[in-house]
Amino acid sequence: MAAPAGPPARAAEAEGSEEALAAALADVPELARLLETDPYLKPYAPDFQRRYKRFCKTLNDIGENEGGIDRFSRGYESFGVHRCADGGLYCKEWVPGAEGVFLTGDFNDWNPFSYPYKRLDFGKWELYIPPKQARSVLVPHGSKLKLVIRSKSGEILYRISPWAKYVTREGSNVNYDWIHWDPEYSYKFKHSKPKKPKGLRIYESHVGISSYEGKIASYKHFTCNVLPRIKDLGYNCIQLMAIMEHAYYASFGYQITSFFAASSRYGTPEELKELVDTAHSMGITVLLDVVHSHASKNSEDGLNNFDGTESCYFHYGPRGTHVLWDSRLFAYASWEVLRFLLSNIRWWLEEYGFDGFRFDGVTSMLYHHHGIGETFSGDYHEYFGLQVDEDALTYIMLANHLVHTLYPDSITIAEDVSGMPALCSPISQGGGGFDYRLAMAIPDKWIQLLKEYKDEDWNMGNIVYTLTNRRYLEKCIAYAESHDQALVGDKTLAFWLMDAEMYTNMSVLTPFTPVIDRGIQLHKMIRLITHALGGEGYLNFMGNEFGHPEWLDFPRKGNNESYHYARRQFHLTDDDLLRYKFLNNFDRDMNKLEERCGWLSAPQAHVSEKHEDNKVIAFERASLLFVFNFHPKKSYTDYRVGTTLPGKYKIVLDSDAAEYGGHKRLDHNTEFFSEPFEHNNCPCSLLVYIPNRVALILRNVDLPN
Repeated sequence: MAAPAGPPARAAEAEGSEEALAAALADVPELARLLETDPYLKPYAPDFQRRYKRFCKTLNDIGENEGGIDRFSRGYESFGVHRCADGGLYCKEWVPGAEGVFLTGDFNDWNPFSYPYKRLDFGKWELYIPPKQARSVLVPHGSKLKLVIRSKSGEILYRISPWAKYVTREGSNVNYDWIHWDPEYSYKFKHSKPKKPKGLRIYESHVGISSYEGKIASYKHFTCNVLPRIKDLGYNCIQLMAIMEHAYYASFGYQITSFFAASSRYGTPEELKELVDTAHSMGITVLLDVVHSHASKNSEDGLNNFDGTESCYFHYGPRGTHVLWDSRLFAYASWEVLRFLLSNIRWWLEEYGFDGFRFDGVTSMLYHHHGIGETFSGDYHEYFGLQVDEDALTYIMLANHLVHTLYPDSITIAEDVSGMPALCSPISQGGGGFDYRLAMAIPDKWIQLLKEYKDEDWNMGNIVYTLTNRRYLEKCIAYAESHDQALVGDKTLAFWLMDAEMYTNMSVLTPFTPVIDRGIQLHKMIRLITHALGGEGYLNFMGNEFGHPEWLDFPRKGNNESYHYARRQFHLTDDDLLRYKFLNNFDRDMNKLEERCGWLSAPQAHVSEKHEDNKVIAFERASLLFVFNFHPKKSYTDYRVGTTLPGKYKIVLDSDAAEYGGHKRLDHNTEFFSEPFEHNNCPCSLLVYIPNRVALILRNVDLPN
């Protein structure tokens, strides 16, 4: 009878695992640090090893074949159309599926074949057009151009260069035109980039909807009217959406057609540069919402079928199409696609002075299934193996490496709903290299509570769990709501809380109704606890800070092309007779207190209480004591709250203050003295009065300010 093979096989397997772990630790410089932080990742050490080696190999290949990533990421300096020192034009394109390439436009009366490109190796084509007499430019600034491509099937295609710096649509035209952008005097930046904020407070913004008027607002309008508001509110960072050109306005900027062109619907490239420069003068960091996860299916003014084939920039067949977004998916392993995307990253940093990026759709990039139909339970098997698109992950690592090498103070944020481990760990640990990820479960939790539960049934422990459930040493951007919650089909928190009464009962000349009172008090509490407990950064979508009364809906056939909901009514918060000002004031003072005390850059909070019956949550962070009473009716006199820091405390922020639309039930001159009385596993405690639906922050005044 044969001897059982179980134990020796398991021993061999264990020995093999140890050998694999040792090999991974040898190859990935700081993998040991990652595994020390999260030992449960040890079985996946070979995955981190493989990812890191792929990154290194691609980086080395770029070095050997292109002279390094610095040179490789300057594709925009040669591709496209460029004026030479002698007044001539140098033109270069990658059109691998072409039999012939030509340049046409206003300059040659649209003769399609009079200026042919010369074929080079690897699908590239180039053209030099000498200057006219007296060194005058043949193609003047502002004139229209088109590429003419003869495909291998003999079809003649008119296309916009993928490297076009400016495109615009005239009148009722459906398609965009490529405009040669070469002004005699380009914008010169006057102000240096601000230092990287310790605590990131992001104002997510859309230039087009930034006016109260029913029209598309301009870069100039945003610079003059919105930047001062952002500064006054205490935000130190702007995240600009819908800047990369998109033909369909209602796509909210997520169906890109021209990756190197700043959207012309808001103004000129010089005016966008002025916006960024002015923000820098105010000490505000500016991030770009970059969309490299997919591209528009447009052909005549997009990248789709650029050379007459479906696989020029994108995967061939089903892998090249996102079925839910109806868009095309990049072939990240393609050499020229890598050049295009990495050069695009560099372009926005260097040409426009952006300070970093929020990468959209990272979940779709990371997995072959794009997150479609996946619930992501948190089982580590979901993040490794064949479902991971390691071509895309290698690109992500290269992009983060490039950004942080060029500008060490730059910031990158991942929009990833899956929770991929180590996505925000350094590349040297085998991680993705992002600085932050969006804490996407938090807004979902608030919406769920408001939709499905009565106030008295809110679970304090579940709220705290959602706000604190993040990977150790991977930083998160917390938010109660972003643009996603403001779009038609959903509601903002203010709308969930107050709904139709926002139109009738927001005047200070009328008494509080129960709905408006509840809405205003909870709106402040939800934002403060998210800000203080939810992450290492905070984000708010423009207008939501003052409880914007309406959703977002862009002009489209379904609403008769109306701009009514594609605007932000900032004038509401300027009206002293309306209660919107109270929410605005609270948002401002919350941010400015964080600036002084720095809780976002402090270690994660120590939560001492989450009392289900009392509906009280208490925690300490950055030497501040935060106390929240979510109970709809009960106020508590002499409520004992634990603290680890003995001393004298005073109130520094109180959501019940009159200037925030509260009921002014607390005396801010009161001093609270801790006692050496252990409470909730804290060595000291103090007694405080906490009215119902009130949030308090107390500061230990015995400590340095």
